[in-house]
Amino acid sequence: MTALSEEDRMLQELVSKFVQNELMPLEAAVLKREAEGGKYALTEAEEKPLLAKCQELGLWGLDVPEEYGGANLNPVARMVVEEEVSRTVVPFEFPPDSPNLHMLMVAANEDQKERYLKPYAEGRMKSAIAISEPGAGGDPAGMITRARKDGNDWVINGRKIWVSRVPYCDFIILMARTGEGKREEGMSAFIVDKGTPGFIIEREIAMIGGRKTYELVFDEMRLPESQVLGTLHRGYAPMQLRLNVRRLQIGARCVGIASRAVEMMCEQAKNRVTFGVPLADRQAIQWWIADAAIKIHACRLMVMTAAKTLEEGGDVRNEASMIKVFATEMATTVLDQAMQTFGAMGMTKELPLQLFSQQVRLMRIYEGPTEVHRMAIAKRVLRNGKV
Repeated sequence: MTALSEEDRMLQELVSKFVQNELMPLEAAVLKREAEGGKYALTEAEEKPLLAKCQELGLWGLDVPEEYGGANLNPVARMVVEEEVSRTVVPFEFPPDSPNLHMLMVAANEDQKERYLKPYAEGRMKSAIAISEPGAGGDPAGMITRARKDGNDWVINGRKIWVSRVPYCDFIILMARTGEGKREEGMSAFIVDKGTPGFIIEREIAMIGGRKTYELVFDEMRLPESQVLGTLHRGYAPMQLRLNVRRLQIGARCVGIASRAVEMMCEQAKNRVTFGVPLADRQAIQWWIADAAIKIHACRLMVMTAAKTLEEGGDVRNEASMIKVFATEMATTVLDQAMQTFGAMGMTKELPLQLFSQQVRLMRIYEGPTEVHRMAIAKRVLRNGKV
């Protein structure tokens, strides 16, 4: 992989300063609020100046096309941003949410671009995507939520689960089966506006790491033809693009999280003395730090190489699966060893390590469980007979 360009390095420095100066000061309040059972989110008073600062610095619509007022960042630069902003547990993302944006860019028609992509890219709309079902979580191609044609409309019945951010979204992208054939065929995407009759938020599900997801029911929900996103019966490929972008982002996030954990581990190891010897002089700690540095470096290279391939229009499905497995397992180990280095303090909710650890544990499930990705990797290697 080639080194970062000067422009990308300048962006990295800008985002790093934003994280250090704007987000890190909020971390203690966020941790305290979550520890006391409060909502794991920024308050409006905390978020409003951050959004204003983003606009002032040009950290808005980073991978949005220039025609919609964005910076049109390449995937490599986007991963650099993702890594830096993930070094804190403060729940903040540069708007808009990147993976759904990419799906809209490749699948939306001109009318949908005007009604959804443009306001979404400008930060005036928020979105979610509903893929998983109670009986088809790790296998989206096995979904049974069905849309049937009725005159000029589509009528959808089914159930989705593990959908994030639903109450705050203006629309969701809903995947449903519209045809027969192979499992990945006959799947279509629909844009569903908030408040559409038959669109029911069944329940809120509290997750570890301060997160919440939602179970949705679609009961005879009627949508006009104009809400079909992309080519009918061919919604699987744009959905996979969205998933692959997210999987690369997970890799970058794990690099950022693990890097923060190592920084905290180093500080603790140099300052903490046990039995008259600094932790930094103990071989166990030294090897943890060395192994973490090696794995973080390898993961960063994996992410950046895949991002470069994505930028050039290449297929990154296999690399995305490898990254998803390697990154989440790497970060899990690094965080566990960082918590061990802090001893009892590492178990407290006063430090961000426990929240990072829970969030990485979630990452091993969403966007495809580790076991499913290992199975997919093995199938590709067996089919090709080589790596």
